[in-house]
Amino acid sequence: MGGGRKPLLIGLLLALTWILFIGLELIAGSDVIPDLATALQGAMAGLGMGEALEGNLQAIMELRLWRGICAGLVGASLALSGALLQGLFRNGLAEPGILGLNAGATLGASLAILVLGGYGAQFLDDPGLGASPFLIAGFAFVGSVGTGVFIMLVASFGGRVSVPTLLLTGIAVNACISGLLAAIQSAVLADFEVQRALMSWTWGTLDDRGPTHAAMVGSGLFLSALVIPFVAVELDLFAAGEEDASALGVPVGFTKLLVLGAAALSCACAVAVAGQIAFLGLVVPHLIRLMVGNSHRSLLILSLLGGAVFLLGTDLIQRNFFGSWQLQPGVMMSLIGGPFFLYLLFRRRRSLSAW
Repeated sequence: MGGGRKPLLIGLLLALTWILFIGLELIAGSDVIPDLATALQGAMAGLGMGEALEGNLQAIMELRLWRGICAGLVGASLALSGALLQGLFRNGLAEPGILGLNAGATLGASLAILVLGGYGAQFLDDPGLGASPFLIAGFAFVGSVGTGVFIMLVASFGGRVSVPTLLLTGIAVNACISGLLAAIQSAVLADFEVQRALMSWTWGTLDDRGPTHAAMVGSGLFLSALVIPFVAVELDLFAAGEEDASALGVPVGFTKLLVLGAAALSCACAVAVAGQIAFLGLVVPHLIRLMVGNSHRSLLILSLLGGAVFLLGTDLIQRNFFGSWQLQPGVMMSLIGGPFFLYLLFRRRRSLSAW
């Protein structure tokens, strides 16, 4: 099989799996399990393209439909963000959660809730409240970008990125932001609605998602994906070092800004919709590399598709096999990604020991 056909076939398989998993979201996960035809009718009606089902079944189908769509888009956004950051920092240990981008976005979103005057939960959960979810995403974007810029400045020296410094800075930033978030939550203990909205970001949530949430994360993902044709080859050249890439005509500063902005945007919109879900951006690009290699022309697109399948798949597993013990998506990803991160550190301990 030719090198050009393999990524195409893998991409097609991932896209079909994404569609299949959304279909499974409609017919599994609770006591209300309709037949496939009924589920499809409810899904089409939820998209405004058919006759609605009777009674509460239509509402149930719509909740499942938008949960599946949002889960796929959030997973795609976080995986794309992780692949971009790994290419930018030239290291497979980079990931938006580890580097603090998730935490920075969460802090920004939490501050937005406070700015909204204590009605954050309503602004998130009611799709009819206009641009308020996008305001939260804007705050999350500022927090994510600010964190990324700070970490790059601290971890870079002489045009090179120190991996141990990168990891330690990410740990320190996550610890500082966690303290700030705890302080914010303690300050609003008396306001249940705000407290509930803030807590939803701690380990993520996919409950009660709707069209506005899908539009928010989908728009961020779309804009971030637009940069792929303009940075894929440049990230390949970055692997040999920024000086060599610059000598080959790569606008290093502009490329860094473009990649970091795209990674922060996709991460921020995902966090604004689903809260913190760490490690997905670490695991998925590594799995894709095992299949197609290091070329970012394939890696970025397939990571996007793979992230959607991965988060949807884990959501289906926890909903169907854990019974009433419902784990939040961030918990599932930590249980999977934490050991995976330790495994990567163990494999790379020799290269890190010189620090």
